[in-house]
Amino acid sequence: MGRNEDEADVRALYRAIIDGWNADDAAAFAAPFAPDGVVIGFDGSEIRGREDIAAAMAAIFADHETGSYVGRVRSVRPLAGGEAMLLQAVAGVVPAGEDDLKPELNSAQSLLAERDADADSAWRVVLYQNTPAQYHGRPETAAALTEELRAQRRAD
Repeated sequence: MGRNEDEADVRALYRAIIDGWNADDAAAFAAPFAPDGVVIGFDGSEIRGREDIAAAMAAIFADHETGSYVGRVRSVRPLAGGEAMLLQAVAGVVPAGEDDLKPELNSAQSLLAERDADADSAWRVVLYQNTPAQYHGRPETAAALTEELRAQRRAD
C-alpha cells in the first residue's frame, strides 16, 4: 500500500467513528478501534478496549439524545516509518433538535492508528481523543473555527 492509500484508510476510520456517533450506533462507533483501543472523551473520561467503548457508547445513546458531529480532517501524517498514522481534526456538534452548531461544543480531535499485524495489515484506532476547543481569550479564533465547521457542514 502507498501513503495515499494509507492516508485514505485512516481518514475512513475517522469517518466511521463520526458516522457511528451520528447514527447512534455503538457497534459502528467502536468497530474501527483496536481491541485495546482508547477513547478520551470531551469531558476527559477514558474508555479502554473496543468492547468497553461499544458498551459505553450504547449507554450514552440509550440515555441521551445526542447531537450530530461535523468533522473536518486537518492533517494526516505517518509515524514510526509508516506503521502508525496521526490524524488531527476539528469537530462541532449540532445538538439534537437544533439547526446550527453550538460553538461551546467545538473540539480538537486526534486519532492515532496503527497497522494490525494480525489482520492483513488493516489500520486500527489505538487512541481517539476529543478535546474542547474553547480558545480562552481568543474569541476570534473560536468564531473562525465555528465558521470553518459550518462551511464543512454545508459541503457534507
